[in-house]
Amino acid sequence: MKPDAIAVLDFGGQYCHLIARRVRELHVYSEVLPGDVSAGELEALGERVVLKGLILSGGPASVYEPGAPKLDLSVLGLGLPVLGICYGHQLLAHMLGGEVKRGKAAEYGVAEARVLKAVGVLEGLGPVERVWMSHADQVVRLPEGFEVLAETDNCPIAAFGDREGHIYGLQWHPEVIHTPNGQRMLANFVFRICGCQPNWRMEDFIPRAVEEIRRAVGRGKAIIALSGGIDSSTAAVLAAKALGERLHAVFVDTGLMREGEVEYVKRVFSRLLPNLHVVDAREEFFRTLKGITDPEQKRRVIGETFIRVFERVARQVGAEYLVQGTIYPDRIESGFRRFSDKIKTHHNVAGLPAHMEFKAIVEPLRDLYKDEVREVARQLGLPREVVERQPFPGPGLAVRVIGEVTPEKVELVRKADAIVREEFERAGLAGRLWQYFAVLLDTRTTGVKGDRRAYGYVIAIRAVESKEAMTASFAKLPWDLLERVATRITNEVPEVVRVVYDITHKPPATIEWE
Repeated sequence: MKPDAIAVLDFGGQYCHLIARRVRELHVYSEVLPGDVSAGELEALGERVVLKGLILSGGPASVYEPGAPKLDLSVLGLGLPVLGICYGHQLLAHMLGGEVKRGKAAEYGVAEARVLKAVGVLEGLGPVERVWMSHADQVVRLPEGFEVLAETDNCPIAAFGDREGHIYGLQWHPEVIHTPNGQRMLANFVFRICGCQPNWRMEDFIPRAVEEIRRAVGRGKAIIALSGGIDSSTAAVLAAKALGERLHAVFVDTGLMREGEVEYVKRVFSRLLPNLHVVDAREEFFRTLKGITDPEQKRRVIGETFIRVFERVARQVGAEYLVQGTIYPDRIESGFRRFSDKIKTHHNVAGLPAHMEFKAIVEPLRDLYKDEVREVARQLGLPREVVERQPFPGPGLAVRVIGEVTPEKVELVRKADAIVREEFERAGLAGRLWQYFAVLLDTRTTGVKGDRRAYGYVIAIRAVESKEAMTASFAKLPWDLLERVATRITNEVPEVVRVVYDITHKPPATIEWE
C-alpha cells in the first residue's frame, strides 16, 4: 500500500527540512522538493505515494526581489490543500492577488499571536499562542476570498485562510520548538485539512526497500560499500535480505579510520553478512591525498578513490551494481535540490566520479534521516553496538585533519579521538550525545612541557546534541571531564600542546569541521 504523503516545497528556508521531519513524526511520509516544482513532477510522485497536500517553506528572499523563488501556479490547479509558512505565507498572498510590504518593525523571536478564528490549522488553539517569528516583510492585504485568522502587535495578518478551508498561511514557524503548539498546527493541516492517514512506519519501509533492491539488481550481483557506520550497516543488512549470497560487502581500510575500526568490522560483520571483503588501500588513499588542503577537493578525491577500489573488487566477484548507505542529509548538504545551497560535498553523493563501471548505484536509505535509519536497524535486529554507534564521516579522519592529510597527522588525531571517546563513554555520555570527536588543527602554538618551551599542535574537541543532524547544539559538558580529556591528550600525544572546546551550534557551523 502506498503511504499518504505531504510535499514540502523548499524556498531556501533554514527550517525547511525540519518541517519534513515534523510531518514524519506524525507517521506521515514527507519529501522535500524544489519550490518551483511543476505540477507534472508532483503528479509523478503518485508512483510511490498518495500525495495529499503541500507545505511551502520559509526563505530568506523578499517576494518582490528580482529572481526571488516563485511557485508554479499550475501546482495550485492540482486541488491539493496548501499551507504556506513565513515566505510561503507571503508568496501565496502575493501570487493570488494580495499585497506584501516591508513591515514597520521586523519580528525575530517569540511573539504572542492573538487567534481571531480558531479554524483549520488553528483549530483547538487558545485565544493567545506563543509563536516563533523571523521576518521583515508581511502580508498587508489578502487576496479575494481569504480571511484573517490571527494577528500580532506588529503583524495584523499573522495567519490567514481561504473560506473553502483549502489554503492557509502562517507568518510564524510552527515547526520549531519555540512555537509550543506548532506540532498541533501541523497535525491539523496534515490530518484535518489533508485527510492523511498515519501510515508511514519503519516496519512498512523494510519490505519496500528489500523489493526495491531486488528490482534494481535483478539476477545480478552487487557490492555494498560498508564503512561500519549505522547507515552502511543498515543498507548492508537490507541488501543481504534482498540478495543473499549475491551480495559482497566491501570494507576499505583507507588508513583514515578510527582506532580499532578494522577489527570491529571483522568481528561484527563476518557474522551478519554472507561475503565480507576487507581491502587494504591505505597507501593508495594517502598517495591521492598528498598536497591537498581544500576540504571539497579532499572529498572528491576520496570519493573517486573509493569507487576505483570498489570497481576492482566488483570485477573480481562479477558484481555490476553498487549499494550505498546514502541518507537524506547527505543529499541535502550536497546541494541536490535547486534552492538548496551546497554545504559540503559528501563523498558518496556529489563526490562520485562522472564515469563508473557500475550499471547502477542503489541507495535504499536515500529518503531517510539518521534517527529513522536507526529505527530500521532496530527492526532488522542489528546489534545494539551498531544501532547506537555515533556517526563517522565517510572520508574518515581526512576531514578531521585541517589542511594536508599525512599518515603522521592522522595518527595524532586518531590517538586524541580514542581518548575523547573513551573518557566520554566512561562518563556515561554515549547515549546522550549525537557525536563527539577530536579535530587536529592546521596550526601550531607555543606550550610548556617539562619546564621547556614546546611548539606543537592544537586539538579541538567537538561534542553535539542533535536528533537528525540537520541542526545541532554544542554539548554543555562538565569542566572536570574536559579538563581530564585535555590532560590526557597533552600527556599521551606529545606533539599536542593545546586543547580547545568548540562551542558553536549548527547552524552557523556544521557538525564536522570540514
